[in-house]
Amino acid sequence: MRTIQTAQYRKWQLPAVVVFFAIIYSLITVVNHYNFRTYALDMGVYTNALYDYVRLQWNDSTIWKPVAENLLSDHFDLSLFFIAPLSLLLGSYTLPLVQIFFVLLGGIGVYRYFMLNPKQAPIAIYATIFFYLFFGIFAALAYDYHGNVVSAALVPWFFVQLRRNKLLLAFLFLLAILFGKENMSLWMAFVSLGLLANHWRQPRIRYFLIFAFFFSLVYFWMVLQVVMPALSNAGNYAHFRYDALGNTPGEAIGTILRHPIEVMKIMFTNHTGEPNGDYVKLELLLFLTACGLPLLILRPQYLVMLVPIFFQKLFSNFPVHWGVGYQYSVEFAPVMAIGVFSVVALIPNKYFKHLAAAVLVLLSVGTTQRLMNHTYQYVDKIYVQIFSGEHYKRNYSVKKMHQLLRLVPDDVVVSAQNAFVPHMALRDTIYQFPIIKDAAYIVLSEKENTWPMTVDAYVAHVEEIQNSGHWEVVHKDEDVLILKRKPEASD
Repeated sequence: MRTIQTAQYRKWQLPAVVVFFAIIYSLITVVNHYNFRTYALDMGVYTNALYDYVRLQWNDSTIWKPVAENLLSDHFDLSLFFIAPLSLLLGSYTLPLVQIFFVLLGGIGVYRYFMLNPKQAPIAIYATIFFYLFFGIFAALAYDYHGNVVSAALVPWFFVQLRRNKLLLAFLFLLAILFGKENMSLWMAFVSLGLLANHWRQPRIRYFLIFAFFFSLVYFWMVLQVVMPALSNAGNYAHFRYDALGNTPGEAIGTILRHPIEVMKIMFTNHTGEPNGDYVKLELLLFLTACGLPLLILRPQYLVMLVPIFFQKLFSNFPVHWGVGYQYSVEFAPVMAIGVFSVVALIPNKYFKHLAAAVLVLLSVGTTQRLMNHTYQYVDKIYVQIFSGEHYKRNYSVKKMHQLLRLVPDDVVVSAQNAFVPHMALRDTIYQFPIIKDAAYIVLSEKENTWPMTVDAYVAHVEEIQNSGHWEVVHKDEDVLILKRKPEASD
């Protein structure tokens, strides 16, 4: 009887956990989107891309760029082509909901990975909860949509297919991961390299991983050195910003090989001298340590998998990349969930194994709680504080704002303030204010952040527009201003 009850309990473990975190994640992502806490960059841009891709046309990046340029020259995210049809059903909530779905799928992948090994199965649910609670997941979900979140969530399924010896499926998951963002290919080269240690004695999988390693490297080189420069107006890749290492990937490799000690020092110091950069790296390393990073010394293949993630974060020119906020730590989640709990699975005593797993889950809770309340820099707490009433409020009526946005027809060109762009982006052309060009409508609010303009510049520019005589007021109150271009001003 006890065995039957235990089996029934385990049967409902995973569904209960998935449903619980689906609610938690929705309270972060969906609430933020509804409350106008998603922005032109990147939610608006990618939502506008969905509109174009479902109509089999390229996106020209004119939301924020004055001169048209293929969106793939900025980030090579092919996954949006496959997601685009969902926008016909889910509207502007497509990307928030898709991101939640894939994160939940990633946790199921972690669970499935450990359940495939009877000796590791008892800790499967712990590893899954750890993954769902990981601070990098919460931070990523709090800020718009990013393809690397989807890719990271698919990584456990790459592990699963290798453990099942299903190499065709493994290759398909590899492709799906690579499609998420251009830097995923370099990461997957190191993931494949690390996994060789797990599967070296299985010739078929060993050869596949060697192939995956080289395939990922070639994909990385082709995309960064050939495809994206060809799509770019400037003829180069715009996001290699690692001055401490060099101006090109080749220079960076040379610096690492010639000056390894100096390079290691950079990983722990504020190498840019930016005032807001002090202690940001330290905070990240403390978070990772609390989540069990030192345990990976016993399984160094998982540290190998994290090498490009550490490098792309800690050597960046921008301190915001170094810390625990935004989407820049999400790739740690699948590797640490599987790596750390693979070490825990080695504990022979059943009691201590469960105790160690439970402690790691609690530590993950602790880091995420700190993310919500006490991080040093680069985390706007209101975006992730789902237990605070302020998370569900704005300084204006959100319901009324949504109603007013419906005054703007779906088939016209719009210039909208940053926070309104994602909600109006499912149209052929939309600009982030102050870009106006041929816009027929302008949608603004003094109660929203005026980025990329200063408040003074914004106020002066709006006053100039209203005094120009080219626009008529559709609606104006203390919260929102909607202007329509006069017919004679379009001639």
